[in-house]
Amino acid sequence: MVCLEFALVTPYFKIAVVAVRLAMMKEKTLSDIHQHWMQLALNEALKAVGNTHPNPAVGAVIVRDGQVLGKGYTQPCGGHHAEVEALKRAGDVQGATLYVTLEPCASQGRTPACTAAIIPSGIVQVVIASSDPNPNMAGGADVLQQAGIDVILGVCKDEADVLNRPFFHYIKTNMPWLIAKAAISLDGKMATRTKHSQWISGAESRQHAHGVRALCDAIVVGVGTLVHDNPSLTVRDARMIGKPPLRVMLGKHAPKPWKDCKLLSDEAPSRFYITHDSEDAQAWRDLGMQVMLVEDYQAAFKHLAADGCLQVLLEGGGKLHAACLEYGISNELLLYQAPVLMGGVEALSFWHGEGVATMQDALHIKNIERVMLGQDMCIRGDIVYPS
Repeated sequence: MVCLEFALVTPYFKIAVVAVRLAMMKEKTLSDIHQHWMQLALNEALKAVGNTHPNPAVGAVIVRDGQVLGKGYTQPCGGHHAEVEALKRAGDVQGATLYVTLEPCASQGRTPACTAAIIPSGIVQVVIASSDPNPNMAGGADVLQQAGIDVILGVCKDEADVLNRPFFHYIKTNMPWLIAKAAISLDGKMATRTKHSQWISGAESRQHAHGVRALCDAIVVGVGTLVHDNPSLTVRDARMIGKPPLRVMLGKHAPKPWKDCKLLSDEAPSRFYITHDSEDAQAWRDLGMQVMLVEDYQAAFKHLAADGCLQVLLEGGGKLHAACLEYGISNELLLYQAPVLMGGVEALSFWHGEGVATMQDALHIKNIERVMLGQDMCIRGDIVYPS
């Protein structure tokens, strides 16, 4: 009798298991499809990086029956948002799905709300990667759902969040995302005791660093680096998206001016931020340099962010890195560690400042990535400050 019952129950059990497995396969397949089209939308968003302030860089793709009807990305300030660009290029979108890397805005700013364009268009489903952190513009997903449009959230969220991390950080803090970058020796030195530093890292690391420069809105150095290295702070050997990064010197005082300073060239815009005015500062102004007087370093970075520089590369030197770490305003670490030793009490270290008193005060690095670039180790991660 037990065997009969087992025989009778088992086929139905197997059918149920198969049904569950098929449902899981369908869900996985559908998830893969959504991710595929969202990756295309992320590629569109990349085209807008560095050109959209004060708006985030967003990409959109409209799909129906496996065919792309239209694509778009955020236009410069005052232009169409990504969703409207895609709708404009797509034509008839009845029954289609819209993939967008950031939740469509629900309020009017410089342009009408994107939800107002999506709802009457015929779009039946909107797939969203990131939610909008801006309280003035958020709520688009709810508005679309209330209009009867199917909404899916969180597809490729991590990738989309990274793409607009500087924007999200700015919305929350009014500060840019600061990347502390340096080439260092195995013993943590950025220059010898005679301030010689060219070159610590190899060609592969330097080329990688130019790629990072190309993705930033500004490149910042301190007074010492400006005087001793006379850097050009331009992007070379890398494809640049948008306009060239602003070249910035940040310090307490302006140095003695010299006419051969590379930041005076017209290759890219330049600016000095100083906390104390002087005759030297005025002399720089007379040479054509924009010189801004600020209360402190944090005020300088807030001014940069308000001016559209949301991702900023700190290239040193050690005193500037120390100041930003001790202020608690550097967000990300990017080190190119070369297999060399320098030594020397007076050699310039990466954190050339007071430092921490105890290990409980030490900063930690999370989300660490390590990759070999020639003979150098590239180490990248997010800086975590003690609570």
